[in-house]
Amino acid sequence: MRLVKLIANLGYGSRKQVQQMFREGRITDADGEVLYADDKLEHEAIRVDGEPLDPKAGMILMLHKPAGYTCSTKDQGRLIYDLLPPRFRERAPVLSTVGRLDRDTSGMLLMTDDGALLHRIISPKSKLSKVYEAELAQDLSGNEAALFASGTLLLESEKTPLLPAELNVHDPRHAQLVLHEGRYHQVRRMFAATGNHVASLHRSRIGGLSLDGLEEGQWRMLTAADLDTLFAA
Repeated sequence: MRLVKLIANLGYGSRKQVQQMFREGRITDADGEVLYADDKLEHEAIRVDGEPLDPKAGMILMLHKPAGYTCSTKDQGRLIYDLLPPRFRERAPVLSTVGRLDRDTSGMLLMTDDGALLHRIISPKSKLSKVYEAELAQDLSGNEAALFASGTLLLESEKTPLLPAELNVHDPRHAQLVLHEGRYHQVRRMFAATGNHVASLHRSRIGGLSLDGLEEGQWRMLTAADLDTLFAA
């Protein structure tokens, strides 16, 4: 792939803009030697404004999503892409969320431009659990754990009961819920089915991966070892 197309696909600009970057000497090798558009060089050896190129297609990152941000590129208000380098929004293939968190939910969000990896993570065959911490508007009644674990709970407007889920109660208004599927607003709808309301919701883990000290609003690239940890659970 020609360097102009490679760098444009990573979101650094249109092909015309990237060509201008070459003319300005902004694209160099690791030793600072100016590159030309027809040069052939390994991805890892290319620098833009002195910084290594972003990972090529196939990258995956973890974002600690704050509440108040929407998983979209087009909605009004604060978007998760505002928390990332602007060029990430322009990558081709597109950088997509692996599932979604609603605007009012915080916590772990995975994003990738690898379609096969995305589908592997969200596939029911992967059996990846998702762990949520919920603060409730009312005290728990005490029968929620048995109901959620029963495999018989049917949400409004649905025809298939939920898979069994594990509820671990911290105190009357705080609980951890472990899901093995991902339906629309599932946690909120599960508690609504018991007559309660989720005041705040946070996803702390997917599979074997946790946020592990990643601060709210921050992100990091995942490594092959991270992916092994994700699927190991």
